[in-house]
Amino acid sequence: MRSSAPAPRVITVVGPTAAGKSDLGVFLAQQLDGEVVNADSMQLYRGMDIGTAKLTLSERGDVPHHLLDIWDVTETASVAEYQRLARAEIDRLLAAGRTPVLVGGSGLYVKGAIDALEFPGTDPGVRARLEEELVERGSGALHARLAAADPEAGRAILASNGRRIVRALEVIEITGKPFTANLPGNDAVYDTVQIGVDVARPELDERIALRVDRMWTAGLVDEVRALEAHGLREGRTASRALGYQQVLAALAQECTEDEARAETVRATKRFARRQDSWFRRDPRVHWLNGAVEHRGELPHQALALVERAVTA
Repeated sequence: MRSSAPAPRVITVVGPTAAGKSDLGVFLAQQLDGEVVNADSMQLYRGMDIGTAKLTLSERGDVPHHLLDIWDVTETASVAEYQRLARAEIDRLLAAGRTPVLVGGSGLYVKGAIDALEFPGTDPGVRARLEEELVERGSGALHARLAAADPEAGRAILASNGRRIVRALEVIEITGKPFTANLPGNDAVYDTVQIGVDVARPELDERIALRVDRMWTAGLVDEVRALEAHGLREGRTASRALGYQQVLAALAQECTEDEARAETVRATKRFARRQDSWFRRDPRVHWLNGAVEHRGELPHQALALVERAVTA
């Protein structure tokens, strides 16, 4: 039965992978005359279904889902482009009297959609030079330069994340300001209620391992093999997605399939911790317990939270 309470302008459902965000988003959309707007960067890619745990049509519960399957795997992800698309969907839904329910664990994408965030431009010449240095000198050397120029950015960006290091150095060179000066604050552009799904690490780690097992059983290797024929290996963003990167390595005989599977579990656990840390920094997120023993209570607690926020 749908709630009679007026809904806020935008709801977000955030948290680490495997926490249960997708199902909660569907429930809230059903209860609040809403529609889901995807905020998972890898679910934007066509054909990347199994490895991203994309909900099937039946699992979406007749709730319209937007910003799924819009990019080819050869396209490089752009937060600025996502921001444009997400705000267009949010504004369209609001104009139609519907509740946008933004669901996903890509922290910068969520902030790009709901917060005042401007993206510095890019300079192809600067980018090309930095990328050439990355190939020649490695990410460690560039990370050392970044840490010297912007210590806060050096702490926030992993030394192994060459793509983000290059972008940070590019922004510093273009703007003459620290990269962190361009990072988002908490100035919202929509009235928003943010819900975080919290699952303790031991249980979350177990869920991640089981999810990876299910992905392999469901045919992740075949999915990657099919996408490879459509340019996945050349896709600068999609080829690095969790699971896909590891399977591509196995298909190239750089490791065994069992090793790829084990590394997918390890990498996903590390990623989930980074997601949790990102969202914990935002004091506007209301955290609810998503543990298995609270699974029956979670949807109704979330709905009550939304309704309290509206009537407060």
